Amino acid sequence: MTTIKEAGRPRESWSHWWERNLRYLLVLPCVAMILGIGLFPLLYSVGISFLNWDLQRPGRQFIFLKNYSTALSDDRLWDALGHTLTIMIIAVILELIIGLGLAQTLIGHLPGKRFVLPLLLLPVVMAPLMVGYTWRMLWDTQYGPINQVLGWILQRPVELVWLINPRTVYPAIITTEIWQWTPFMFLVLLAGLTAINPELHEAATIDGASGWETFRYITLPMIYPVIVIAVLFRALDIFKLFDIVFALTGGGPGSQTETASLYVYILGWKNFRLGYTAAMSVILLLIVSIAITILWWRLGQDRHAR
Repeated sequence: MTTIKEAGRPRESWSHWWERNLRYLLVLPCVAMILGIGLFPLLYSVGISFLNWDLQRPGRQFIFLKNYSTALSDDRLWDALGHTLTIMIIAVILELIIGLGLAQTLIGHLPGKRFVLPLLLLPVVMAPLMVGYTWRMLWDTQYGPINQVLGWILQRPVELVWLINPRTVYPAIITTEIWQWTPFMFLVLLAGLTAINPELHEAATIDGASGWETFRYITLPMIYPVIVIAVLFRALDIFKLFDIVFALTGGGPGSQTETASLYVYILGWKNFRLGYTAAMSVILLLIVSIAITILWWRLGQDRHAR
């Protein structure tokens, strides 16, 4: 009997180990893929950021933090960050207002709602580069329909050079960005509004609250976490804005619409300064990480306060 029990123990032990670790084994390929795709390029970028690596010159020289000090004193980088923040702040605010208005409108029973929703979501599924080149034709001075429509409205010829004039290029970029990504904001906010218990609005109506009071004191507090998450996602996405600006203006006129991602692209793939580009990318990553940490901490504080 002892021999039979001892012979059976390894099989029971292996079965028990397999059941206990099966969940980790199933996740292991995904973890390995994420580490390989995400962590390795990050470590590689950090490594080459300490090198003076220029593809136009032979050799690589270890210069430690010189690339970082040069990047921090690069006025063009800070100008590009300023352009990015300008587009980010204006676009996110307008997307939030328009998206919330659409979500509030479509949360009720609206005729043709099943047809309106798919049409609203079409811009999101389009490639940003395709959107950029499409709107570039729309903004064209001679053949673009935007100037023609404005001419019909104003009853006079309109020949605005939208993508060259410094006064009109930002409205053109922001309008294009809003057109594509407002549906994303709308969809997230619509999901938040749908999760609100309708009995709360009914009780407020019975108590004599107006529509604005119901929206301000019930709807907004209930969807506040959803709004913060949606704004955070959009802000992070616009921070790496590249495709639309590349297609519309290429950073012009001059470098007045050059975003941080576009400037990094120009340094890396046009000027071939790989070490300096890597250092600049690490700096941008640190800025984004710090911003996310502060916003997430602030969100946690607001939740506890509520």
